[in-house]
Amino acid sequence: MGPLIGAIDEGTSSARFLLFKAGTTEVVASHQEELSQIYPKQGWVEQDPMEILRIVDTCIEKTIDKLISAGGNVSDIVSVGITNQRESTVLWDRNTGKPLYNSIVWLDVRTSSTVDILLNQVPNKTRNKNYLKPLCGLPLSPYFSAVKIKWLQDNIPEIKKAMSAGTCMFGTIDSWLIWNLTGGINGGVHITDVTNASRTMLMNIDSLKWDPVLINFFDIPTSILPEIRSSCEVYGSVANGSLKGVKLAGCLGDQQSALVGQQCLNRGQAKATYGTGCFLLYNTGHTRVNSSHGLLTTVAYKFGPNAPAVYALEGSVAIAGAAVNWLRDNLAVLPSFGQAQKIAEEAEKVQSGEVYFVPAFSGLYAPYWQQEARGVIVGISEDTESCHLVKATLEAVCYQTRDILEAMNSDYGSTLTCLQVDGGMTANTLLMQMQADLAGVTVLKPTMAESTALGAAMAAGAAVGHWDLEGTIDIPAVKWTPRLSENERDVKYAKWKMAIERAMGWDMTV
Repeated sequence: MGPLIGAIDEGTSSARFLLFKAGTTEVVASHQEELSQIYPKQGWVEQDPMEILRIVDTCIEKTIDKLISAGGNVSDIVSVGITNQRESTVLWDRNTGKPLYNSIVWLDVRTSSTVDILLNQVPNKTRNKNYLKPLCGLPLSPYFSAVKIKWLQDNIPEIKKAMSAGTCMFGTIDSWLIWNLTGGINGGVHITDVTNASRTMLMNIDSLKWDPVLINFFDIPTSILPEIRSSCEVYGSVANGSLKGVKLAGCLGDQQSALVGQQCLNRGQAKATYGTGCFLLYNTGHTRVNSSHGLLTTVAYKFGPNAPAVYALEGSVAIAGAAVNWLRDNLAVLPSFGQAQKIAEEAEKVQSGEVYFVPAFSGLYAPYWQQEARGVIVGISEDTESCHLVKATLEAVCYQTRDILEAMNSDYGSTLTCLQVDGGMTANTLLMQMQADLAGVTVLKPTMAESTALGAAMAAGAAVGHWDLEGTIDIPAVKWTPRLSENERDVKYAKWKMAIERAMGWDMTV
């Protein structure tokens, strides 16, 4: 069947291992398992790093079993790439290999108080959240890894002790997996790639190296940091299990990996991934664009140690699919996630004005960056039914996406007309039509659903000479075009902005 390229796709809610035929979108075998989340307090989200490792190992072994059952052989696999949830932070002991604390997940907001303390360090008492942005491309926010490291350093005595002793290691999930897969305490490779490093607030966005000014600002020991490598090169070989000896050769944060998998490799192309959150990346080529509209500057990819970095503007929506889960789990107005489309369609038949829902459960991300915002539902009348709330939840995803597209158009100076999409929520065809209507763009969804894993496979395949990144793969796509007039669209969007105003500054204890 070979040559085959493996892709470890470790997300927030599940992990998967897939085997692609090199240079194609064909998946010959795969296995997926759910990951559990831990919620010690309101707004705190953790995961067990050992569980993540176990489940990744399980996915690999079960996929290999399926490959062999289908007549394939492990020797067909020439390399493996990794794509992972970003910003989630793991600290572990280099001598024992054990985590010093659970992984703090990207959407955890416990570090709001840490951000407040760090803002006091900004010169001239300006408390400017963008003070470090010229260096790292990111605002001070609970979202990013350096703030999570700082919280762990300040609040977990074992971690402070390990840092002082020089035995503490830091990594985003990619680093944790690569270190363990390449041997762990027995010679494991401690690295990350430029895309994940660009989400830590510790890497200089120009030099692509750990920045002394940033490290000093957060007061984090340099000894804990992994080596920064490109997204496409051989990092080492798998030390144990069925993949023993196979090269680990590609690494991309999940949103950058989806950009690559969607083949948005030209300046001016953009993709949106609809999952727990919603993430838009806009390829700006070799030019680093500084946003004046609340977007992040991030590394999109770097295809080789000597290749130039490609940059992107990014906008992040914290709550997308998570809001649908909230309707199901907290309000019990949905029997299942998959029923959202059917129930929302019922709202079209029952006229009761317009309901707007801003799901700012833990503040608002781009382009607002308002920790104090909280969720609001407005426009309710006595005729409002649960179906209207479900519809408003789907529309909220679309409006938040438009917020980011408007900011991208302003920063980049040109209007995006086509948005490529992927992620679990794209199965909802009503949502996709809403997105086209409310943002005024053509929406394209590839029929091959594994864009994120494909990106990691492309990088890993290219690193060992089995994938041509210059060539394009012809992937059929489903298309949605706007049906609303520009005036109808703008009237609805103006009401969304009114709802946003009402959500702002709600929780002043943050």
